[in-house]
Amino acid sequence: MTTRRTEYPMGEEAAGIRARNGFLVPGGVVGDGRYRLLAQAGVVGSRGNARLWRAQDGQLRREVALTLLTGSPGNARDVEGVRRTLERATHAAQIVHPGNSRVLDVLSLGSGIAPEEGLLGMVVADWASGSDIVDVIAEHPLPPATAARLLLPLASAVESAHQIGLVLGVDHPWRARITTDGRLQMAFPGPQPDATLQDDVRGLGAILYLLLTGRWPLAPVEGVPAAPIGPDGVVVAPRALFPYIPHELSAAAVHSLSEHPTGGIRTSSALVQALERVDVDEDVTQRIDAVLDSDDEDDGLVWTTRRPSNDAAKRRKLAIGVTTLAVATVAVLAWVGMQLISFFGDPPPGVGPTAVATAPGNAGNTNQNTPPPQPGVPIKPAGVQVYNVKGTPDNPRRASRAFDDNPQTTWKTDKYERPFPALKPGVGIMASFAEPVVFLDVVIDSPSEGTVVEIRTAPSEKPDLDETKVIGRATIEAGQTRLQLDHAEPSQHMLIWVTTLGEGNVSEIGEIGFVRAR
Repeated sequence: MTTRRTEYPMGEEAAGIRARNGFLVPGGVVGDGRYRLLAQAGVVGSRGNARLWRAQDGQLRREVALTLLTGSPGNARDVEGVRRTLERATHAAQIVHPGNSRVLDVLSLGSGIAPEEGLLGMVVADWASGSDIVDVIAEHPLPPATAARLLLPLASAVESAHQIGLVLGVDHPWRARITTDGRLQMAFPGPQPDATLQDDVRGLGAILYLLLTGRWPLAPVEGVPAAPIGPDGVVVAPRALFPYIPHELSAAAVHSLSEHPTGGIRTSSALVQALERVDVDEDVTQRIDAVLDSDDEDDGLVWTTRRPSNDAAKRRKLAIGVTTLAVATVAVLAWVGMQLISFFGDPPPGVGPTAVATAPGNAGNTNQNTPPPQPGVPIKPAGVQVYNVKGTPDNPRRASRAFDDNPQTTWKTDKYERPFPALKPGVGIMASFAEPVVFLDVVIDSPSEGTVVEIRTAPSEKPDLDETKVIGRATIEAGQTRLQLDHAEPSQHMLIWVTTLGEGNVSEIGEIGFVRAR
């Protein structure tokens, strides 16, 4: 493939260069001498028969996007394919949409294209100033909300085309460009002759996958990493690569790529609706300002190199302060020690209730006449992470604070404007263990009274929510709450799922402990 974006000066020595027998070079002219080639943007098509170029219109003195269709004039298949593409491009000229470059002209061999140029057809469109998708995601993928917002105009253009029965031709990342005002636009119209409406949907899903992950899930593209394939032969979901990607957006990308008649996104309107939901959630913002821990706030200290004062009164005050601090530190350490000693034992009087966690269909939780917990062994998870199915994860870097044996360091949910499930069904922490475990108890230390949690087993670290199984639920009271699990099956992954937030639509968890059967 010709090196992309290579540009040559448009001096007099280049003016006479004509494309001959399909040999296209920057600085050459096509279209019977009207369009001067500036830089190649890519090669697409099942046989590489569509060359995408940025060019200069010599008559109107403006830049245009050229889709140059190559092939052999003696090959009936090539000729018919180009005829079909040009016919589709002509119909696409009636689509006026911000997500689609306007088709300016459609040329064919003998009608705007000289025989010696080696071209069978050409589609001329407005040039979309901006950047190539591949260049934008070269260093790192885009944030999910940005990806959805960028793709929405292109998806809307596809939907407009589909409403009148036209295929737009979204089949390759080089066909679309990111404009200077921040939208994806179909820059090189000219659908392949055999492209279908479903191919447009798959192309949109592939571009969404690329924006989210930096990897391309369809036929290989030079210079772009291929999407990983799972053991089932299906591309790995974006969320499996980057857990911060919202579940709905990850599912939209994968379902758009699906060729199965059921279980996939079959229409462009369905994908537009999915993108709009993500965009709206981001715009209204699911959260109020984040609740910061004290260690994130500016302490207001100003450092100075001034020599310390030698004032005797200040020294006495300092000594008293240090002594007081030392006494307080000893007291705090003693209290923490008592907490650690008692954490996996029976909660002391007044600390919190013992709740029998109930599975769906059983009687509600009770804090009275609870049988004493069976003897068990405390067990620590091998890994923890915030589990989230919609929007952005809640304080994912602080999930480990709920398992650090220090109830004073906490993991907090975000502070929500409205209670669950208005903006999302819930949020939680997924704990994974080295092997399947039969759990007897889950002990939660939390100051957020009124928080409702469900204990769910999961088949993996990153399952869909409907793949998890509720084995217990309880309403948290301030302090320690022991959830005694009744007839729990062995599981390697345990989800602590918050379905109702505490006061102020925020919940805080200081420590989570697990007790396994001996």
